[in-house]
Amino acid sequence: MANRLDAATSPYLLQHKDNPVDWWEWGPDAFAEARQRNVPVLLSVGYAACHWCHVMAHESFEDEATAAQMNADYVCIKVDREERPDVDALYMQATTAMTGNGGWPMTVVVDHDGAPFFAGTYFPDRPRHGQPAFRQVLAALSQAWRERGEDVRATAGRVAEHLAREVTLPSYPIDAGRIGAAVEALAGDFDPMAGGFGDAPKFPPTMVLEFLRRAVATPGLLDDERRRQAAHMLARTTAAMAGSGMYDQVGGGFARYAVDRGWVVPHFEKMLYDNAQLVGLYARLGTEDGERVAVETADFLLRELRTPEGGFASALDADSPVSAGGPSREGAFYAWTPSQLTDALGEERGWWAAELFGVTNEGTFEEGASTLQLRHRPNGADDLRRLAEVRARLRDAREQRPRPARDDKVVAAWNGLAISGLCDVGRRTRRPEYVDAALAAAELLERVHLQPGGRLLRVSRDGAAGQHAGVLEDYGCVASGFLSLAAATGDPRWLRHATALLDTALTGFAAPDGGFYDTHADAEALLARPRDPGDNASPSGFSSLVHALVEAHALTSEGRFRDAAERALATASLLAEKAPRFAGWSLAAAVTLLDGPLEVAIVGPAGADRDALERRALRLPGAVVITAEGPVDGIGLLQGRTAVDGRAAAYVCRGQVCERPVTSPDELPDGGWADG
Repeated sequence: MANRLDAATSPYLLQHKDNPVDWWEWGPDAFAEARQRNVPVLLSVGYAACHWCHVMAHESFEDEATAAQMNADYVCIKVDREERPDVDALYMQATTAMTGNGGWPMTVVVDHDGAPFFAGTYFPDRPRHGQPAFRQVLAALSQAWRERGEDVRATAGRVAEHLAREVTLPSYPIDAGRIGAAVEALAGDFDPMAGGFGDAPKFPPTMVLEFLRRAVATPGLLDDERRRQAAHMLARTTAAMAGSGMYDQVGGGFARYAVDRGWVVPHFEKMLYDNAQLVGLYARLGTEDGERVAVETADFLLRELRTPEGGFASALDADSPVSAGGPSREGAFYAWTPSQLTDALGEERGWWAAELFGVTNEGTFEEGASTLQLRHRPNGADDLRRLAEVRARLRDAREQRPRPARDDKVVAAWNGLAISGLCDVGRRTRRPEYVDAALAAAELLERVHLQPGGRLLRVSRDGAAGQHAGVLEDYGCVASGFLSLAAATGDPRWLRHATALLDTALTGFAAPDGGFYDTHADAEALLARPRDPGDNASPSGFSSLVHALVEAHALTSEGRFRDAAERALATASLLAEKAPRFAGWSLAAAVTLLDGPLEVAIVGPAGADRDALERRALRLPGAVVITAEGPVDGIGLLQGRTAVDGRAAAYVCRGQVCERPVTSPDELPDGGWADG
């Protein structure tokens, strides 16, 4: 059997290269093979850190009998959803339309034109909990293909027609009234007991929280009641997540989501896109606890996800071996029993830690183990010192355990998010090593991912670029990352790169109504051209590009960037009105536009005075704050800006109209917020 996955750049595909399944990568050759053999195509979509993807692989794809059935009756294609988000988005839309829900692994059976006639997610190796066995599904679909081909093709055609249907949405501005209505709608979904929105499972609502932060801190935007609601939702949720089992209380960083309403038990994989966003959110809170979480999370990113080339790997797996050479289990690296705590810390400190972290004899997770929670952080100096010592010793003890696997591909979009987040925490905490790490990641993207003509490649691994073109989220997130770096360093090179990417996006991804498609006009033609302005675990390509356009306008004074952002935001108004939980990043951009946006240029010699101005200016909600020694050619916001009498000065502008420069932080507006 030809091994078609052994040259893949995707660690997920490489995990399957030794399966007895005759896997193909996505491409025309696989569909030509299916047409020649007159068999359907089985499409299996997942990602390297996915727990249930591993379960299905072990149960079915590593099983000789199941593989033989798959090889005989199908052409089998394996897709990494993180490498091909366009393919994933298209067939996830089909899966949710056909079944009412979605997830990974995603299992779709399609005809020779790629039109789906069956879709599902995980299937067990034997009938279980009302689900048929995977081999039963395979047999039934193969039989239907052979014996009822016309019906199958008719079903596929109807689904393809549904997927290709263009929907025209109303377009109107997101004004202050709609911002208030979004806050009210979010309050209706808010969990007052545990924080967050809705019931289990609970994902970090990072973009919604940033919208609430900006709305609360923008004077006059909300009435008193809406402001109180927004501040409470923000404070309650950020505190709940920071003290939860979803946050790694030993090593920093957040797991992907919590399986329960109370944030006790996470789904343990750690994703770059989550942590890259959360490090910035907690830094921007401007609180002591927020700064602590931001620093711990930034340290996790640098310690565990940074690659030798300077970029950031995509994820850490949820599973790891219980012992060297033993079977893997979800959460094995992170969970503790009371006896394990006392083994690592000694009797007295072990029981102190068990009480502090909520580790019980019964366990809060599986097999008597518990996740670590820190619902009530100690206040006294002695207890805080003891906590730091306990965390360090537990981290050392945990390092003796087999580590989770790492998906070390570098995704352009998520590295763009990491650059922005690290610039945020570095500037706000005065830790230049984080900005240095952001710079190294940007230089990797510049060296490996950037192509002539302002084009981007989506992934690289070990410093070598993959073949897949960037999608809209790559352009938006990388442009934002470069703009963050330009603002942090005053280096116009990053502004030039960012505006080149935005120019490509405005021409290659534009939709007729002012919004954007998720793929470039010259990308591979699928059944439909994906387009989804809704945020998920990370910002949509749409909302990330809008943010980049707003930031570029502030730094360059070029009105075309603002015009494009306003036209695009108007196409998301219905989403923001009907489903604000999926429009948080668009709503945050709308707040910023309603406030000007606020632009602050800080110029003057490096030192304590400039640092104080910068820290105060960075508290302003949604403000674009750039710092430099003086005017810089190629950066409009810095033109004509000079120090005042040799002292660092801050120029506060709205819409390119500036107030007189100030030299004291107390003369800057107050951008704080409080839980009202």
